[in-house]
Amino acid sequence: MDLNERENRYLKAKERVEQVKKFYTGLIFYVLFIGFLAILNYYTNQWRYMWFLWAAFGWGIGLLFQAAKAFRWNPFLSSDWEERQLKKFMEEEDNKTNTWK
Repeated sequence: MDLNERENRYLKAKERVEQVKKFYTGLIFYVLFIGFLAILNYYTNQWRYMWFLWAAFGWGIGLLFQAAKAFRWNPFLSSDWEERQLKKFMEEEDNKTNTWK
């Protein structure tokens, strides 16, 4: 493994660690802030209308997308999928060129 490839792998790993760190930081703020909103909601109307759930739902969707990016939860367009598609298209091109020869 040459130095350039090693450095490239290090930079990719560092970027992924930053994404995971950003997710966990966002998760902590989510729990704290939504907890604060829930307490505020309780003291203002004793759960007659739980408006804090709207904020929890909206922010939660964003947090899910952030988790998907950080932990690479992409079952449809994963790197394995890319490899399979590349092989498939290369085979199609080979078959197409071989047919005309």
